[in-house]
Amino acid sequence: MVDIIHRVGIKAPVSEVYKSLATTAGVARWWTQETHGDSEPGGITEVVFNSPAGEKVGEMKMEVMASEPDKKVHWRFISGPQEWIGTDAIFDLSREGEYSIVLFGHKNWRQGGEFMAHCSMKWATFMLSLKQLLETGQGKPSPHDVKIDNWN
Repeated sequence: MVDIIHRVGIKAPVSEVYKSLATTAGVARWWTQETHGDSEPGGITEVVFNSPAGEKVGEMKMEVMASEPDKKVHWRFISGPQEWIGTDAIFDLSREGEYSIVLFGHKNWRQGGEFMAHCSMKWATFMLSLKQLLETGQGKPSPHDVKIDNWN
């Protein structure tokens, strides 16, 4: 198994970081605007990605495996790109000085490769969108995200 891992420090209370990760309204402000479903453990959240012109370019569903206030959010992908099904997105939260630390992992990929490299870069841009949202009030969720290549 192969993992994507990113670490970002955010100058915001850990409780605010948690809310942005653990609620559909929060996720819609940094990952993709079209986010809905049940964000409680055992619930299913669906995200849809659209082009700036409004054309659907992707969608996925994840089961909320855990949601521990101010500590952790854990999703398991149950639909979407074949490579994502059965993988886990885990956001571990901590506090270090003036920073809330998000240690993000998209774990349990069956193999690495070019698509995983693309996804790693996209996760990095979305982690920076989360940081920007909490530090400035304005994230860059899809369809306003940073375009990194011809795949998005």
